[in-house]
Amino acid sequence: MAKAAIISHAPALYSLAVIQFNGSGGSKSDKDLRAGVALCARAAFLGHIDALRELGHCLQDGYGVRQNVTEGRRFLVQANARELAAVLSNPDSGLPTRAWLTWNPHAHPNHRHPSENGPSGCPLLSDFGCNVPAPEAHPASRFMTEWFAIRGGSAGSGLRLCSHTGCGRPETRKHEFRRCSVCGAVNYCSRACQALDWKLRHKEECAPVERWVDEDGEGGDDAGGVGGGDGDDVMVES
Repeated sequence: MAKAAIISHAPALYSLAVIQFNGSGGSKSDKDLRAGVALCARAAFLGHIDALRELGHCLQDGYGVRQNVTEGRRFLVQANARELAAVLSNPDSGLPTRAWLTWNPHAHPNHRHPSENGPSGCPLLSDFGCNVPAPEAHPASRFMTEWFAIRGGSAGSGLRLCSHTGCGRPETRKHEFRRCSVCGAVNYCSRACQALDWKLRHKEECAPVERWVDEDGEGGDDAGGVGGGDGDDVMVES
């Protein structure tokens, strides 16, 4: 992976960023947030959409970098725009024509073009009246998810898989990933995965509980800042 990153392979750079953010393969003290941000920035420069989204959330939260909400928002908008452009370039996407999007770029989410509605859509661009279909998981992500299931999941090991269905990253140590502080039922390897899963699925399923405990019967650790896709969902270190 490092060799691929050296030759500017954007997915490898982003994967290394996630490893740095989590301290994967080591202990909690092995996290290097600044290195994670730097790797994200490089991958984002090369056009990696998830890295661009991750960088935006880091800037908004001041996670591993000096907080700059305005700049973070700009990166998130860029990530959404690139995501939409990628979908529009696919003739099988089922999205309305580019002409309609140009004609009504700021439509309210409740006044979208009829062809944009439906359960298969994901309102990643709801601020701009667009409804992007849920992206298909990468073959490597599907393999990792299936491999994790074949090995019995977290049974016996206490390790968890990232709750974003398009990811497939497993923990390398117990409680490596952050989880939702509202319901405690989901956990994510990164801010990008958390933001995507919030819009795709978790926003409709998240239900607050008075108290939740981890697999060892203990509550979560100190709160860590991971903002939700719409600023509603918060994650804690677990």
